[in-house]
Amino acid sequence: MTPEASPSLPADTEIVFEAVGVTKVYDMGEVKVHALRGVDLRLYASEFLVLLGPSGSGKSTLLNILGGLDLPTDGRVSYRGRNLSGADDATRTEYRRLHVGFVFQFYNLIPSLTAKENVALVTEISRNPLSPADALRIVGLGDRINHFPAQLSGGEQQRVAIARAIAKRPDVLLCDEPTGALDITTGVVVLEAIDRINRELGTATAVITHNAAVAEIADRVIQISNGRIASERRNETKLPARELRW
Repeated sequence: MTPEASPSLPADTEIVFEAVGVTKVYDMGEVKVHALRGVDLRLYASEFLVLLGPSGSGKSTLLNILGGLDLPTDGRVSYRGRNLSGADDATRTEYRRLHVGFVFQFYNLIPSLTAKENVALVTEISRNPLSPADALRIVGLGDRINHFPAQLSGGEQQRVAIARAIAKRPDVLLCDEPTGALDITTGVVVLEAIDRINRELGTATAVITHNAAVAEIADRVIQISNGRIASERRNETKLPARELRW
């Protein structure tokens, strides 16, 4: 079944991602693990979407498929009308390089490089990037560009990772538990940076989390359970990240 238009959005709002009947089965020897069981989903231009669910619900698998890191066992995934489901490795690599920014729970910074140099790793292979300094300023680290990861707090390292993800001006920002390793105060600062990118750059953003409080800053919230979409709602009023409590 094709997803219906999201409530409260104009009918002509551009669809960035569309997933139809997406299934993912991992073959673990004699055991088959069903990570996704027929997911229908759309992500719209400039939207801030939160995918909410417990560990093992399938949300990371879905994010990886949307980002071209994995392929579905069955179903179709398209990016701006372009079918990703049957794409070869080279096509998916180009798609990730040009169109998608990833932020993960762990920062994956290179310890021997400064914040600016870590971001430059992406800008050097991008078509029309932000400068590393500009990307770091957007996430509030304009005064830390020459610091090494060991000289930065966990939240600052995560914001460097976000700057690296957005420096190539991606159409989509995909965040997998970006506050999972952080305390609430630091997590709020990181969420403020992600929200600012969504608002100021218009980057379609999807954040997956098990933390229900995070959902209050989103335009739309999708609850995932046991590999299926259990519910969907829109936030009529979005909370600023600084007002979140968990």
